[in-house]
Amino acid sequence: MIEKYTIPPDRTVKDAIHLIECEHADCVFITDKNDILLGIFTHGDMRRFMLKGGNMSTPIADAMNHSPITFTSREDALRESKMGSLVVYPVISPSGRLVDVIFKRKDVINERSSTILKDIPLVIMAGGMGTRLYPYTKILPKALMPIGNLTITERIINNFTSWGCREVFLILNHKAAMIRSYFEELDKDYKIHYIIEERFLGTGGGLSLLKGRIDSAFILSNCDILVNADFECLIKTHKKEGNAITFVGAMKEFTIPYGVINTTPSGQIETIEEKPEISFLTNTGVYAIHPKIIEELNEDEFIHITDIAKRYMDRQERVGVFPVPEKMWLDMGQFNEMETMLEELGIKDR
Repeated sequence: MIEKYTIPPDRTVKDAIHLIECEHADCVFITDKNDILLGIFTHGDMRRFMLKGGNMSTPIADAMNHSPITFTSREDALRESKMGSLVVYPVISPSGRLVDVIFKRKDVINERSSTILKDIPLVIMAGGMGTRLYPYTKILPKALMPIGNLTITERIINNFTSWGCREVFLILNHKAAMIRSYFEELDKDYKIHYIIEERFLGTGGGLSLLKGRIDSAFILSNCDILVNADFECLIKTHKKEGNAITFVGAMKEFTIPYGVINTTPSGQIETIEEKPEISFLTNTGVYAIHPKIIEELNEDEFIHITDIAKRYMDRQERVGVFPVPEKMWLDMGQFNEMETMLEELGIKDR
């Protein structure tokens, strides 16, 4: 069993993340050809690497935790796992070989994750016209576009209710009555508040309509994306860092399809890179937000959430990012992206 969670040190960070995603693992173990444990790479290590702007082609040996906590017997690891807070409890032999692994008990994790957002409201911006999905959205609002046997908005809400969220605010504009009618007929275990924009206020301005209704940190989501993040860690990070807004950012990797010339200040060629790969964080459309954002917005102000973030950055207030791997973010804003979403969710064959 251990072997499927291990990779050699010369593999890349991209390979390690792929293994974590494929095996739904909490971490991967980096071992040499003799199974000697060299380090581990957890979700936390991954986020720290991304925040430093690390390149996905970097050898995992340069990004791993070189000094993980280890145990010399399975009994010690089991005993510690019952009261400890580690993600994983590796067991090594006297020579340093990885011989066993105790993962944090899944029932404990699931119980905790099912309640962590019980006091965190979810706000969904569902008022857009979805012009990139015409002609479908001439009939259905984007928020009710079917993804398999559920609408995209139901899938978003179900994702968050699995973490304990029970209060949802839908900010509506285009075809608001249709969206409201649909959700009012559902048998659901969460409460929905319908907030109607008289005119479209951008991707952030609609928050001004929530004045006096939310007094805690909350999560804001677009209505055309699915993000599979560790929302417990997101909220803890948001509060610990004292952020006004925390963006959930997905690490994207892009290969430039040309040879890139780098020059000296005098115009001489310094290097030529053939089809270099670049890594960058992109905005997923999910945010953790401080409630003061709502109260400080002007009423009926048209503004996008990115401009709200810039406003606070200009005031030297904290605006952070919580990185996730690219595959944890699914977008259906365009037809090709919708096809990818259907494939990743197993609704449509690849």
